[in-house]
Amino acid sequence: MSDQPRQITPILAPWKGTLTPRERFSRQMHFRPADRSFNMEFGYWEENYHEWDIFVENGITNEGEANRFFSFDPIDVVFGNTFMSPRFESKVIGKSGDKLIIQNSEGLTAEIAQDSHSTIPHFIKSAVTTPDDWKRIKEERFRRDDPARKVDIEKLRARHPDGRDYPLGVHCGSMIGSVRDMLTFEGVCYAWGDYPDMLEDMVETCCVLAEDFLDQVLGKIEFDYATGWEDICFNHGPILPPSFFEEVVGPRYKRLGDRLHRHGIDVWYTDCDGDVRPLLPIFLKNGINCLFPFEVNSCTFPGRLLDEYPELRIMGGIDKMQLKAGPDAIKAYLERVAPYVERGGYIPFCDHRCPPDVSPANYLYYLDLKEKMFGMG
Repeated sequence: MSDQPRQITPILAPWKGTLTPRERFSRQMHFRPADRSFNMEFGYWEENYHEWDIFVENGITNEGEANRFFSFDPIDVVFGNTFMSPRFESKVIGKSGDKLIIQNSEGLTAEIAQDSHSTIPHFIKSAVTTPDDWKRIKEERFRRDDPARKVDIEKLRARHPDGRDYPLGVHCGSMIGSVRDMLTFEGVCYAWGDYPDMLEDMVETCCVLAEDFLDQVLGKIEFDYATGWEDICFNHGPILPPSFFEEVVGPRYKRLGDRLHRHGIDVWYTDCDGDVRPLLPIFLKNGINCLFPFEVNSCTFPGRLLDEYPELRIMGGIDKMQLKAGPDAIKAYLERVAPYVERGGYIPFCDHRCPPDVSPANYLYYLDLKEKMFGMG
């Protein structure tokens, strides 16, 4: 089977430009003049591929195809095997009314809707609730010497040569977000209260595995930025108190950030939904200087944080509710963010994966207006 992506006929032409996407991304994220804004989006709900007529009629079935369909600027990330390995087998283990009982890849038992629509599962049981559970799972699935963690550097270099014209990121894993996934929302809170040493060891394990990955790739491949993933906040702030991040998570960020800085990587975003404001000073102190995709309604208007923290970058922050509301709301919102796009350090796109209740007509209007305002015309 060919590794080449399926041929896609774009619905939109690429934005005009005088720089390569790599040059443009670097300049914009370092507050330097660029030819125009970097043009990207953060994907779509799975339902969009079945409900949006522009996707269905053109055979668009995934984010990669959608990116080519809309002619977005290319951008990529290299991921490592920095968490559980091997994962648990994902399988259906029973039924309850209109729900399926499943075991997911993190070892969680959960209820999900049988029709598989995009809803948050109801978690019933975690594979880790006590230190004894963690000791066993760590020995079985978090081994540093797992051969599956070894990176094929030559294959990566062939895929991402030094002379490429697109920005490439290196993923720094997840210090606490993936742990939250494994323990559940309630479980990570109980662990913080009942088994703090276990929880810190889980964070340390995640950090060491990320360090092992970075040590394999940094200096071998030219990276333009770094990424991370947490999703540890909701609309009232972080799930765990900021003191936990200050004392336990922040020092691990710093260890990773020091590695990145030694190799000239000074733009590092973490993907964290919800209200990140209580954690932002801790992020910035320890090297994370960019927020992604910056959910507006659970946090605030992005310009408020960009004004308060001059060193901060944001990728995202276009309120999906305004995209749903229609052209007048879209235009008003883009006009609000325009000064920040012009200043640099801010790449505008939908503040999470675009939901299906944003109509294709509104979405195309938004993309067209974004080009008129932030492209070269």
